[in-house]
Formats: sequence, structure tokens, C-alpha cells
Amino acid sequence: MAGATVVDLGCGPGADLAAFAVATGPTGRVLGIDNDAQAVAEAAAEFADIGQVEIRAGDIHDLDLADRSVDRIHTDRVLQHVAHPDVVIGEAARVLRPGGIAAFAEPDWDTLLIDFTEPATPIAYRRFITDRVVRNSRIGRQLPGLCERTGLQPARVIPVTAVFRDTAEADRVFGFQRVTARAVQAGYLSDAAGATWLEHLRSERLFASVTLFVTLAMRPT
Repeated sequence: MAGATVVDLGCGPGADLAAFAVATGPTGRVLGIDNDAQAVAEAAAEFADIGQVEIRAGDIHDLDLADRSVDRIHTDRVLQHVAHPDVVIGEAARVLRPGGIAAFAEPDWDTLLIDFTEPATPIAYRRFITDRVVRNSRIGRQLPGLCERTGLQPARVIPVTAVFRDTAEADRVFGFQRVTARAVQAGYLSDAAGATWLEHLRSERLFASVTLFVTLAMRPT
């Protein structure tokens, strides 16, 4: 990737930008775009002294980039939250050069599994997440089709399953307390089921997993 132009859509505070800067080298260009002002400020401060890294505030549904001007596009757990993932992928297709590659990494929340003695409870918890919490909860499985409809050719789909045994680590991802309270309020879980569920999630017996799908897609030459 030496000398390439890489764009990270929804870059947040820039967790992936340093690796892209190393990969592209001093002749490359790395652009991070996000619509969150605080994240943009943090990323800009972090990379202020790295000349080939640029941070922009912007809407990834409407990229201020020329057609066929980018070699690589990257998203990581971003499309699950956007208003119109098809539009974002269409913009990626527009700005990629022929032969350019987009890497979209997104979860499919129907793959969320949590071990519990009463199977109906984790099923109801998962259904609340897919119905009410994550805007595009099934985006992981939808990526190849969305790429094809916007003119990109899916080259490979890589499933990556994250497994959690530590409750604190899992809670940072899943927000058990907050989400369970909302699920009870919305009627997906009873008060008693919610309390028993949270007690289980605090225990040492936790097993939780969710699968992320990484779709690599190329703009045809």
C-alpha cells in the first residue's frame, strides 16, 4: 500500500489511522472523516505532527472527494449506525479508483449469543437489540448485496467471532445494565426476568459472542 490514498469513513478518534500511515508510507495519504466534533478534535490533535494524515469533519453519505481519487476505503462498525448504508457504500464506489478496494467490517446482531439457563431471555434481549437499539442490526449479512448493487465486486467475506468470558469487558461492548433496563421498559423482558438476567451477567459463568463480517469489495477495472 505504499503511496496509496486511504480513507477511513467514521474514523472516530483515529484508532486505525496510525496503522494506515505506516502502511502507506511518507508518499501516501491517509484521510479520516467523522461527523462527531469531539472525535474529530481528538484525532486531529493525535495526528497533528504526521503530515500524511488529514482529519476532516464531514458526512460520509456525501463525501467531498473527487471521483476515482482513492485507493482504499475502510469502515469498522460504522455502517450499523448510519441513516443510509447503501448511500455510504455508493459514495465509496464513486471515489474508489478502478481496482481500488473497500473493506467494510460490520456485525450482524442476530449472531449475538449469551449462555443462560432460560433460553427465552437471551432471545428476547437479542430481539430488543435488533429491533430497537442498533439501527442497521443485520448489516453484516447485507454487505455483499449492497456492494453489488452499488457497482462494487465482493471479493471475500471473512467472519470474525468475538468471544467474551469477562463480564466487564463484555459490558463495555454490550452495555448490559443500560440495555436491559431499556428492554424491561419496552416490555421485551419482565422486571423479574431482567433482574435475574443481570445477576447472571455479573457472574463468573458468562459466555457471550457476536460475529463481525468483513467484506472486501473491489471497484472493477
